[in-house]
Amino acid sequence: MSRKGFAYLCLTAVAFFSAFPLYYSIVVASRHNSALAEVPPPLLPGGNFFENVSRVFDTVPFWLALANSVIVAGGIALSVMFLSTLAGFAFAKLRFRGRNAMLLITVGTMMVPAQLGIIPLYMLMVKIEWTGSLYALIVPSLVNAFGVFFMTQFLSRALPTELLEAGRVDGATTWGLFWHVVIPTARPAAAVLGMLTFMTAWNDYFWPLVVLTPENPTVQVALSTLASGYTNDYVLGLAGTAVGTLPLVLIFTLLGKQIIGGIMQGAVKG
Repeated sequence: MSRKGFAYLCLTAVAFFSAFPLYYSIVVASRHNSALAEVPPPLLPGGNFFENVSRVFDTVPFWLALANSVIVAGGIALSVMFLSTLAGFAFAKLRFRGRNAMLLITVGTMMVPAQLGIIPLYMLMVKIEWTGSLYALIVPSLVNAFGVFFMTQFLSRALPTELLEAGRVDGATTWGLFWHVVIPTARPAAAVLGMLTFMTAWNDYFWPLVVLTPENPTVQVALSTLASGYTNDYVLGLAGTAVGTLPLVLIFTLLGKQIIGGIMQGAVKG
């Protein structure tokens, strides 16, 4: 077997083992709970998927959970993309006192476990009366150290200093350079950062569980409610999981080629 054929074989195996858990969850979600005890287990979808999905929406406020997750994940992703690009531009190309120290402190915060900040952050949310509100999820996550470091590293390589100097000679202000030079250059990396941030915010469970109420949940909190009965209804939980995963699959399907193409374009320019 040639190296190319072996590489394709390995990629096919990785794709199969990565996608099979999602596929099998849909198979189980389209059947009754009795399917879990069948030997051999079923490998083809049944005919009860939409019935089970209807039970999900009747059991928990899943429409509200989906809307909340879209608002939270979308708002956080857009904010992190913009603010991280802005900070990355400053750290990568602007010269000011304390720049290296500030970047070092920013990167150093990545070593602090997020769980250590849960209690003081919750106390702050109680103080400003944001518990139960989506503000408590969005505002603390408007920017993060990883995004700043990621965009700093990208812009330091992909954005030529000569291009900025040419813009200044033409009379562009710092804001003008950011809008017309930095943002177009940073678009490939910002798209990747936005997708990663959206997925992280969508899948976040612990902080929404702490700060939100069961009447105003996100998708992950609603899914935990489905599994909190006296008996585990695995079919119901997997049906909710399939619906909750669908937006991520759609986003990757629609934007995956554009993001990969943008990465390749940025690599060529760099």
